[in-house]
Amino acid sequence: MTSQHRNHCVWRLRTRTLELGRRTLVMGVVNITPDSFSDGGQFFDPQTAIAHGLALLDEGADLLDLGAESTRPGSRAGGAAGTALAPAVSAEEEQARLLPVLEGILAARPETIVSVDTYKAATARAALAAGAEIVNDVSGFQWDPGIAAVCAEFKAGVVLMHTRGRPGEWRAQPQLPPDELLATVRTGLTASLAAAAQAGIPPQSIVLDPGYGFGKRFAENYALLARQAELLSLGRPLLAGVSRKSFLGRTLAPLFGGNDAPVEARETASLAALAAAILHGASIVRVHAVRPAVEATLIADAVLAAARGGPM
Repeated sequence: MTSQHRNHCVWRLRTRTLELGRRTLVMGVVNITPDSFSDGGQFFDPQTAIAHGLALLDEGADLLDLGAESTRPGSRAGGAAGTALAPAVSAEEEQARLLPVLEGILAARPETIVSVDTYKAATARAALAAGAEIVNDVSGFQWDPGIAAVCAEFKAGVVLMHTRGRPGEWRAQPQLPPDELLATVRTGLTASLAAAAQAGIPPQSIVLDPGYGFGKRFAENYALLARQAELLSLGRPLLAGVSRKSFLGRTLAPLFGGNDAPVEARETASLAALAAAILHGASIVRVHAVRPAVEATLIADAVLAAARGGPM
């Protein structure tokens, strides 16, 4: 544990607030894509995706994160840097996938807090108008210059994630030593905070995400996780998304004949990484399997409470 602990604060969303820091909140993932790395199109059908989202709520999810474009390594999310190559999924297609699921979940459970995983201003606008509370931008306001203004207009909650380059560039990036890696993440998140401030988004609306797996080479993710709490000095709560990431599969390779563990075999490792993220300052965890994550957060939160000398 570092000397920096998460603080209690209020996250201001579009129409309400969420208390952060007293206990870890669990964000359940609903991928409405045919090519997600984690569930491979299992919830691409709108009715299936709606049912899955409702099931995650029943398992204890505090909020849902809906995404309709895969940002797996090698994808064309964000387009290609320095080229005119467009993203593989247009804003129109993204909205056609996303909005029926968003509307279906809110029709069934109007109180649900929905986050939309998009970096496109047009999709953010449509989703917020349809009832989303949060925009989760994997680019940290770097890929679409219009999205910050949309979030400010709707007074949305935002998650600003650090991404090092575009997905098509990740596999070729050089590995950084820990100090340089942390400085890179800090610099990127600082730039995202500046973009939010320039657009008029108040700090109380912002949560930061270090971006595990997003332009970080395998071992770099562990260096970042070990020093994650240092990012609390940026003044905002942290969200950690480590669920089923490829660096976990690489670490498990000795158990799988030297091959990376397949996605479906990374659940226990995901819980171990989740607990580490909480003990190093995360207030929110983004997960695919909610019930096991809820159980793990209860244990990690009890450890934090004991460290503070407070009640469990």
